[in-house]
Amino acid sequence: MRPLHLVGDKDPRTRERVRLDGGRFMMGANERYPEEAPARPVVVDTFEIDTHAVTNRDFAAFVEDTGWVTVAEIPADPNDYPGALPEMLAPSSLVFTPPQGPVPLDDIRAWWRYTPSAQWRSPQGAGSSINGLWDHPVVHVAWADVEAYARWVGASLPTEAEWEFAARGGLEGADFAWGDELEPNGQRMANTWLGRFPWENLKPGGRTLTTPVGAFPANGYGLYDMIGNTWEWTADWWSTMAPDTVVKACCAPKNPRGGDEAASKGPGDATPRKVLKGGSHLCAPSYCKRYRPAARHAQPTDTSTSHVGFRCVVREAV
Repeated sequence: MRPLHLVGDKDPRTRERVRLDGGRFMMGANERYPEEAPARPVVVDTFEIDTHAVTNRDFAAFVEDTGWVTVAEIPADPNDYPGALPEMLAPSSLVFTPPQGPVPLDDIRAWWRYTPSAQWRSPQGAGSSINGLWDHPVVHVAWADVEAYARWVGASLPTEAEWEFAARGGLEGADFAWGDELEPNGQRMANTWLGRFPWENLKPGGRTLTTPVGAFPANGYGLYDMIGNTWEWTADWWSTMAPDTVVKACCAPKNPRGGDEAASKGPGDATPRKVLKGGSHLCAPSYCKRYRPAARHAQPTDTSTSHVGFRCVVREAV
């Protein structure tokens, strides 16, 4: 069988990145979701960032070279999940499964399913494959998986501040990565949901999945899919800022980091959470308006899904 990484691509360890000189910018937003507030000045140092998300082609090269087995491919330890049903401990991952019609939007179980055998090679579960999806973002990758890949390429995961600085593309305070209109002059700028979420799909061909990286215009820094397609892991532990946080314009923090691991856990949860950025192909005006640089979401480190991927950064040596 032909090696996966030779299907028409360069070694991902030498992939293209954009060098960003860093600087001061306004991080967050005051007008949308409370976890994004307050908008505050932040400074980041120079770094390089992947022009696009890590693809199935890239990840296949990593797996072939290292023999890495992803979290979704390993049975869960029952000691880590006391009381879990046996079928929930089998190798599986969360797959978006659209309902047949309108459903209440306050219960994500209406459209998410833990699907046996779902993993990066079989993104829809048993019988599916990534044939024809080589240039799509890899999905069904948990935190341990993306950390391992980043080490392999000699890189790191971006901090939330680095990621947001890159996503804004030099546009200070803009709502989106390309300006203040979701669809300027009627042009779709990112792979987001089209129709009434989660059941009505108005995309050509009824497609509900990812698109190839670079299918939509790059932002001002030449970076693709910073908004939509897949959420992307960042290195920061999840935290929210208190509503009465004082932001001093004179004292912008440099290279800020998120909260601590213990505090990142959800109520009653044992698993810590990292910050996701960028929104995905499932974000919709009727449900999740998180297809913006300021938007953020908490993701348990042990959980993989069909709409979360990642990209890497390289920082200058100090």
